[in-house]
Amino acid sequence: VPQLLYGGKLDFLVFDYLSEITMSLLTAARARSPVLGYTPDFVSAAMAPYIKDIHRKGVRVISNAGGINPLACAAALQEVAKKADVDLKIAVVAGDDLMSEKENLKGTGITDLESGRQFPESIHSMSVYLGARPISRALDLGADIVVTGRCVDSGIVLGPLIHSFGWNRDEFDLLAAGSLAGHLIECGAQCTGGIFTDWHAVPDWHNIGFPIVECSSEGDFILSKPPDTGGLISFGTVAEQLVYELGDPRRYLLPDVTCDFSEVSITEIPGFDGGAVKVHGAKGSPPSTFYKVNATYLDGFRATAVCPVGGPKAVQKGKRTAESILQRTRLIFSQLGYEDYSAVNIQVLGSEDTYGPHARRSIDGQGPREAVIWLAVHHKQKEAVEIFSREIAPAGTGM
Repeated sequence: VPQLLYGGKLDFLVFDYLSEITMSLLTAARARSPVLGYTPDFVSAAMAPYIKDIHRKGVRVISNAGGINPLACAAALQEVAKKADVDLKIAVVAGDDLMSEKENLKGTGITDLESGRQFPESIHSMSVYLGARPISRALDLGADIVVTGRCVDSGIVLGPLIHSFGWNRDEFDLLAAGSLAGHLIECGAQCTGGIFTDWHAVPDWHNIGFPIVECSSEGDFILSKPPDTGGLISFGTVAEQLVYELGDPRRYLLPDVTCDFSEVSITEIPGFDGGAVKVHGAKGSPPSTFYKVNATYLDGFRATAVCPVGGPKAVQKGKRTAESILQRTRLIFSQLGYEDYSAVNIQVLGSEDTYGPHARRSIDGQGPREAVIWLAVHHKQKEAVEIFSREIAPAGTGM
């Protein structure tokens, strides 16, 4: 926040917190307390220390940190503003919570997008991915801070652009361009070299620069970062982020527009500290009549064990250790009348397991002399997972 707030000359500061697994974690938090269910770091770490300067500079804030409880998030922000003696208008975008429609949706025969499994009984949350229009409307009404629940990640950037430039619902090329700007910066420093393939070319990770977008009313934009920060903005870093979680680049489905990014141009601009690129060429067409929905449900219990293994044939020893732990616990399960694990995953880090058939083995055939067992199990009963957890320690002395 200080990097962008004091070095970025911002109109808007946006925060993207939500992934699908985050929604599960926030659902569990709200189950413990009705005042939880949002991302507390947004309030305590991102906003509270800087709220006076945010107000003084006139920077407007948009965030999906509301998670599954945006009203509680807004209430916490209001308390922070009150303590800081600043007058901020806080808007909440609601309507993404579909739990009241659970039975209706269940009766329509909806199945899981990937597995085809039937609609679960133990649904804990259902959230629709809203678009950018509610955010732009809140800004039109004078909001200084807009807190949303689940929305598409790029919407927190497209919303301010619609508000600033007055883009209409049928100006699909412009909406696609704004969505592309949001898509490129939605994961923060990923586009400034954070997960770049050529990581060795990225300097000063400890102070990596977060991205800034300067967008024109015609939809072209420049992507840069604050001066005197680490990281790298180049054709490569931005192009890798462009295809991140994209699917079909000619038909990227969003609530406001269907995007075609197949002809996007990324041009490096010389003379920028840390690099900058100009991006243009996004095309758009009308959105579909559907919304994407993410649901979370209780599906048992999971535990993960991570154990280092050293010495000759470390990979083979690691696999045998993991298999022995599973054999031992399965014997206990059978004695207690428990079912078998619902799922098991054994991976030996250091053996190139993630490469599958493309793994490279050492010349002597022995493999590395050190490795790490990654053993994860899933079971319907908590007691079974607790047994697994207890049986990890003996592996250190008895295997």
